[in-house]
Amino acid sequence: MYLISIYFDNRASQKLQRQIDLIAERTGNIFMTENRVPPHMTISQIEARNVDVLVPYMESLKGKLGQGDLQFVSVGMLLPYVLYAAPVMNAYLLGLSGQVFDVFSGIPETAISKYYQPMSWLPHVTLGKTLSKEQMTAAVQAMQEGFAPFRARAMEIGLAKVNPHEDVVRFKL
Repeated sequence: MYLISIYFDNRASQKLQRQIDLIAERTGNIFMTENRVPPHMTISQIEARNVDVLVPYMESLKGKLGQGDLQFVSVGMLLPYVLYAAPVMNAYLLGLSGQVFDVFSGIPETAISKYYQPMSWLPHVTLGKTLSKEQMTAAVQAMQEGFAPFRARAMEIGLAKVNPHEDVVRFKL
């Protein structure tokens, strides 16, 4: 599995990393830190036999996508294991999702997850993953104290391997 994700300005990235670290501290769940998962928002999740088939398509996006502003307003859960920060869906995110889907959807012998296709994608930044029921409760309590709405700017896009996170291609929007 490979991810196409956006990355944020330094201020927003630091804020998100503090939230990831706080959740790890309060829950004892170190999945995000142990796997070196940086603050990011996945735009597409693709199954492919080899990342090399995806790289030329990723490179084709250079210079075609712009930066964009986001407003993170909420914390949510993908039950039973994930806690995330959620932005407002706006024209920028909707357009970006569609553009990425259009570029990657026709690649032979690959499959885009049904959860990352236009009009079925829930934009989010994972703050805690593989959380037990007790850890989820502690993570929500931590976010009650540590989360406030904030603005972010999408600055970069990348193609990455997962677990641990490893950038394959990453460039400025």
